[in-house]
Amino acid sequence: MGMISGIFGDLTRVRDARSARSSSWDHTGRNADPWVIAPGQTVTLADIEGPGCITHIWMTQDCRRTVVDRVVTDPDYYRKVVVRMYWDGQAHPSVVAPLGDFFCLGHSLVNSFASLPFTSSVRPEQAYKFGGGAALNCYLPMPFNRHARIEVTNENDVPYRQYFYVDYELYRQDLPADTAYFHAQWRRVNPTSSWDSRVIVNSPEADVANLEAESRANYVILEAEGQGHYIGCNISVTNFQGTWWGEGDDMIFIDGETWPPSLHGTGSEDYFSQAWENQETAFPMCGSTIFEGRKPGYQTSYRFHLVDPVRFAKSIRVTMEHGHGNHSANDWASTAYWYQTLPGVPFGITPVAERLPIRLGDLGVLPMLAPGTIPAHPGGANAEMQLMSARHRQKVVDRDAATAAESARLWSEAQQWSQENTTQARDVRRRWLGEA
Repeated sequence: MGMISGIFGDLTRVRDARSARSSSWDHTGRNADPWVIAPGQTVTLADIEGPGCITHIWMTQDCRRTVVDRVVTDPDYYRKVVVRMYWDGQAHPSVVAPLGDFFCLGHSLVNSFASLPFTSSVRPEQAYKFGGGAALNCYLPMPFNRHARIEVTNENDVPYRQYFYVDYELYRQDLPADTAYFHAQWRRVNPTSSWDSRVIVNSPEADVANLEAESRANYVILEAEGQGHYIGCNISVTNFQGTWWGEGDDMIFIDGETWPPSLHGTGSEDYFSQAWENQETAFPMCGSTIFEGRKPGYQTSYRFHLVDPVRFAKSIRVTMEHGHGNHSANDWASTAYWYQTLPGVPFGITPVAERLPIRLGDLGVLPMLAPGTIPAHPGGANAEMQLMSARHRQKVVDRDAATAAESARLWSEAQQWSQENTTQARDVRRRWLGEA
């Protein structure tokens, strides 16, 4: 062990490792760098043989759809694209989360923030916009011994464009036996249960005793089995009630213990290391990426236990009251992050229709009008109207056919380049190890 310590201490020592990257670069040498991911399709962003460790992930993306004659940003696509990560040949993924929520952006809203493990950078006019443009970064280390695979699945009905970097290191020696593998899981309950959602937060009527039986109604952030450590979460709340949504105590149960748990908190904002509700701050270990004061009804906050990980030997259950005593009925979603030994208990994700964000009032999102909702023209359409209507319908058919053909071509390129990236990663490893 070297004498120099601290978070930058590793930079002062030479290591026998090889750095490499899998990215969306244009393999023709031109500048068309995004991959176009077709509707309903999965593409592999990185397919790497180990031993190694992913050290950084960068992504930026966009998704457009046509409404009448306008091309608009799809406001929900950050919840329609799913990220999955697999380690060492496991049949089930260790990471399953919507793209936005994985990077701490809930509700398919974007904003700039900087925490230690995650950052987001958006142009000022994109801030607090549903489906807005954002540059996303993750710096959490993701070790693997034999194999790593990162995928994205487009569960939308239109294509979207994905730029990405996956930076990693390769090692000659196997990782230590006590290596813990990165995990992330998204959950949602909409709405949360309530014994009486009309009760006002912090009123005498809300001050019920939440003991063993009542704590079972807490919102569950994480349930995992195995040995490892929980390193934090983000929580997104859509507030239906128009008052403070918090005051819910965090309760973390370790290795099957009963109430009271080893870690019992004092309130939602207290768990996020804030006080007197939330503030518009984004610190290295705690803060808010979406602040309700800027976007009424929407909040996303994070807390990372990077210097105080919550360790467990057999199991962990991370929970929080939704309002004191679980009296508030709101939309809660969360992404939990943890490291543990393999294999873990398999988990999945809810269907796309159950992941979509809820809109509160008129927030400037162009409505998608369903057929039959527009009143008929008085007296019916005359001949010219019918002709123009038919012409417009044909233009739409022609436009959609051309768009589909171009999307198919670009999707074919993305599949080809994905395979070439895999081949390149194997070639880098082979050359570095001196294999024939």
